This record gives sequence, structure tokens and C-alpha cells, in this order.
Amino acid sequence: MNNYWNKNYLYPVIYDKTKYLIVIAGPTAVGKTALSIELAKHYNSVILSADSRQFYREMSIGTAKPTAEQLNAVKHYFINTKSITELYGAGHFEKDAILTLNELFKERDIVFLVGGSGLYINAVLNGVDDFIEVPIEIREELNEQFKENGLEWLQNEVKKLDETYFNSVDTHNPQRLIRALEVCRFTGKPYSSFLDQPKEERSFTAVKILINTDREKLYSQINNRVDEMMTAGLLDEVKELQEQKHLNALKTVGYKELYAYLDASYNLQTAVDKIKQHTRNYAKRQLTWFKNQDDFEQFEPTDLEKIKAYIDIITNH
Repeated sequence: MNNYWNKNYLYPVIYDKTKYLIVIAGPTAVGKTALSIELAKHYNSVILSADSRQFYREMSIGTAKPTAEQLNAVKHYFINTKSITELYGAGHFEKDAILTLNELFKERDIVFLVGGSGLYINAVLNGVDDFIEVPIEIREELNEQFKENGLEWLQNEVKKLDETYFNSVDTHNPQRLIRALEVCRFTGKPYSSFLDQPKEERSFTAVKILINTDREKLYSQINNRVDEMMTAGLLDEVKELQEQKHLNALKTVGYKELYAYLDASYNLQTAVDKIKQHTRNYAKRQLTWFKNQDDFEQFEPTDLEKIKAYIDIITNH
């Protein structure tokens, strides 16, 4: 066990690889929440949420947050901690999560990180390349310009300011293009110049677990969840947030489709069908991302005892 000083976060960290961060990752609706709560209870531990939308207090039904009963069963961090009006990205989460873990590992040997947002999980495990805070006004201005001028304009702007990044990015992903462009405009430097910086070594051992199941079963669970959200009042939640629909947090699956309904672009049934379709598409992208990462051990959501045995083998080694 060694002490070292973290130059990015300016706090002393206890370097101890006998501290274990158990990552429970997987696609939306696969059953991570219930499983992780049982695991955390078994190990007398706590859960850090790595869901990029469950931070926000105003969004509950559409983000499938744990129920009040589940939150009472196990201490959770990073749920209902931010407002949708706040800029909070993977870089912010990395700093906050590492600070939290440093405190938690003083008292316990095992902590759980649970979620389906690969970018946020990767931020905790490996750091982020592009943590540059840009005033929200710049992003809002770029979003308006994108709406007015379209994708081709956005592509040309990024290519003009950072051809290196343009040649490597998915040029049909406007969020990534806007992120690059806002950094270029704010710093006056190419976005690519901030990438691939040396990573900080973590003070814990990560145990990576991917929860997955049969695709047809997963898609059926997604469809059922959307129906349950609608029954629980998702449309009312969306209506209550209508004045903030321009915010990035609300330009996500489950919200954007219902705003299209409220704008008379869809009828309600079409909007619900679109939510199901877009959620299935998102789950597919999540699985692709996690399967492309190193050393995730895959389990079914019903494999509680197998997962316990796997964790015990590693942590007792």
C-alpha cells in the first residue's frame, strides 16, 4: 500500500489494489438494478450509479430510476444529484466518482459501479481525454446553428477547424461534432490536441461484469418497460418539463419522442412505438460497446450465485 498525490484532482490517494470496484454493466432493461442491489446487500456495500440520466432530479419515470424501496435497501450515489439545467458530463463524473471512491475505500474493500453508460464507466476506470469545461452558451448557440444549417454545415465547420478529428469521428453523430466544435471555438485549439492524454493509474482493482441475455427476451423487456413507463405517467412528466425541452438532458430517448407527439409530429401510439424502437437500438449500441472492451465477464441477470462466486474468487485471491 502506497500513498501518492494525484496531480489532476489535488488530493492524496491510497494506492491499494486490494480494494475492488465491481462494475455491473449492460444494456437498458436487462435487470442490472435488481441484481446489483442483491449483490451490494450480500457484500454489505454501496452502489455508484453510472447512468448518464439518473443524475437529474427532474427526470424519474423516463430514466427508470431505482424505486424508493430499492434506494432505501442500499445506499446509492449519483442519483438525483443534479438539475437538468446543469452541465454535467463524463469528465465531471470522473472527478466526483474518484473522490467518492477514495472516501468509500477507507471503510470498505468492495464498492459497486452500476450502469449502462459506457462513456461514464470508462471515465471512472480509465479517465477521459476531453474534459474541458465550455460555457453552456456556446453549446446552445451551436445547437441552434445546427438546427438552422443542418448536418453538412456542422461537418464542414469541424473539418475546417480540426481535420484530424474529422477524419476519425463518426461524422453522422451531431453530438460528437458539436462537442469538438465547441472546444475548438472556446480554446482556439484543435479538439484532437486534447485527446489521448496519459491516464491516471487507479487506486483500485476493477472487476468488470457484463449482464446480458437473449436478444428477443431483452427486446420484450424493453417493450414492457416502455408500456409500464407510460402507465406510470411518463407523458405527464414530459409535459411538466416542456419549457426545458431544449436542454440536452431532454433530447434523449423517451422524452424527444413525446415532445414530437406534443408538437403534433406523431400521434401518441407512433411516439410510443418510436420510444421502443429507439430504446432497442440504444441497447444494441450498448452491447456492441461493452463487447468491444477488454475483460468483461458475461453473465445472465439470473446468475446471482455464479456472480458471487466469481467475485469471491477474485477478491480472495
